[in-house]
Amino acid sequence: MKLSDFKFEVPKKLISLYPQENRDESRLMVVHRDTGEIEHRIFKDIIEYFDEGDVFVTNNTKVFPARLYGNKEKTGAKIEVFLLRELNQELRLWDVLVDPARKIRVGNKLYFGDSDLVAEVIDNTTSRGRTIRFLFDGTDEEFYKTIDTLGETPILKDFIDRKVEAEDRERYQTIYAEHVGAVAAPTAGLHFTPHLLKRLEIKGVEVSPITLHIGLGTFRQVDVEDLTKHKMDSENYNIPEKTVDYVNDALDQKRRVVAVGTTSLKTVESSVTASNRLKPSSGWTDKFIIPPYEFKIANALVTNFHLPESTLLMTTAAFGGYDLIMKAYQEAIKEKYRFFSYGDAMLIL
Repeated sequence: MKLSDFKFEVPKKLISLYPQENRDESRLMVVHRDTGEIEHRIFKDIIEYFDEGDVFVTNNTKVFPARLYGNKEKTGAKIEVFLLRELNQELRLWDVLVDPARKIRVGNKLYFGDSDLVAEVIDNTTSRGRTIRFLFDGTDEEFYKTIDTLGETPILKDFIDRKVEAEDRERYQTIYAEHVGAVAAPTAGLHFTPHLLKRLEIKGVEVSPITLHIGLGTFRQVDVEDLTKHKMDSENYNIPEKTVDYVNDALDQKRRVVAVGTTSLKTVESSVTASNRLKPSSGWTDKFIIPPYEFKIANALVTNFHLPESTLLMTTAAFGGYDLIMKAYQEAIKEKYRFFSYGDAMLIL
């Protein structure tokens, strides 16, 4: 498929700047692949579509406050540093993005607030990318606590056009977030509440986690018309054995296996046996799913409404079928669904 196949206009007013007050009261579009039917519901109604033995696979990655603001030595110029990934814990080496990049060269030092945190730039990786080494005398625990205190919630300001607020730290996090490592939230999971999870449990639906630490590469603009030439950044993942057992049992019983978010979908499709069953594994995946694609594990998907030409939309279209998903998106625009991270949800059956 081509990049231009995913080009359409979303009115700016439909890109949600704030989440719903109650997580599970976002709107839910239900798309039936077998009939093409489209329903309009509320997210907490999702329970009506599942029964005992079905499995929800959730991504329990936890977003860390990855955006720091520092000052360049000597000039005092304000510099934004976006932490992408830790390269070496012992040496405190990190891959980062810096802005404005033209002012930051190898050897420069950056100072963060009134803390003891200082960073030295040791390599250029891309036009905006740098490798930095944090100079900090405390323990690892004290270092991460300092990052947590100084850092800002990394909502994607290129798309959510407002300042970060204190409330974002709690709302830009799933209620089941556990393992720190993501620079963006698995947003399909933002709609779940403790009450809704309890109702699923009572109904006999298993909710079981995988971990995929989402990087900014997921949101990087695709700049090639031929989608087969687009290269995804690698992201670290883990699929525990307990989740594998639940998923494979559901597949054997011909039950629903629901990927909560395209990140969960990509993860389970990255670890498939020759007999089309899930296997426990951990490592890195750069899997990029575009139409056409034969899914081996998940047979239902919960996802948000993504922006045009995004890799997330392409993966959603691969799962739901290109024509049906494009039709659903036009319906969503007509019905004024809310788009992007803090927006509404879609269930594809």
